[in-house]
Amino acid sequence: MTPVQTSLAWSVGLLLGMLICLEIGYRIGSYGVEKHLDLAHEGTGTIEAAVFTLLGLLLAFTFGGAMSRLDARRALIVQEANAIGTAYLRLDILPAAEQPGMRQLFRQYLDARLSAYQNLRRRDVADQEFARAAAMQQQIWSRAVTAGQNDSTHNVVRMVLPALNDMRDVTTSRAIALDTHLPALIFLLLICVALLSALLAGHVMAKRKHRSALHVILYAAIISVTIYAVLDLDEPRSGLIRLDRADQALIELRDSIR
Repeated sequence: MTPVQTSLAWSVGLLLGMLICLEIGYRIGSYGVEKHLDLAHEGTGTIEAAVFTLLGLLLAFTFGGAMSRLDARRALIVQEANAIGTAYLRLDILPAAEQPGMRQLFRQYLDARLSAYQNLRRRDVADQEFARAAAMQQQIWSRAVTAGQNDSTHNVVRMVLPALNDMRDVTTSRAIALDTHLPALIFLLLICVALLSALLAGHVMAKRKHRSALHVILYAAIISVTIYAVLDLDEPRSGLIRLDRADQALIELRDSIR
């Protein structure tokens, strides 16, 4: 399944699971009320408050972490655009005969990088584009090193090679950021606490002796949608939340290369 389908499947599964847990909790609570009317819910308030507080904290931290990862990915796109733009401008230092070929390589390199991130839904295609970009990156580096060996002023070594090195480094940072997501253990803990909170919410609802369909549906839906938003933030290339605006910096840079 694609990341979007996986996120939807988890969210819908959680929604159904919470509805089931709410019903189970309600029935358990109703049974307790029938047997011991005065003592059915005595002494449970502290535990209920602790579980709901834990759920709130987990939602806050996971949502905040997902937003931080999204901001980091956006910042890395801008950093890559700046690094490539700086390296491209410094191509003017190279011998005139080398410049046209290097400029063409830069355009092809940007095409491959953009294509890779645009095809992340098909990871095999994206990996091929990443490999193509890496090969061109190595070719750019090799040609710049060769030009530096024939440069008596050493301007290529002092100015062009460091800029190319920065361009290479940011690709590593983006590759790591691409595969940095919410830890599986934390995600499973969040799901378990959400289901447990639904069980307790249903148990508490038994005090009123009648189910509130509005509260049941809203509670399950809000938690499920929030968790979907967390998952969507972690996959900003295929869901509702996208990095297309940030990619525009690289697209404009690619289009400016002639």
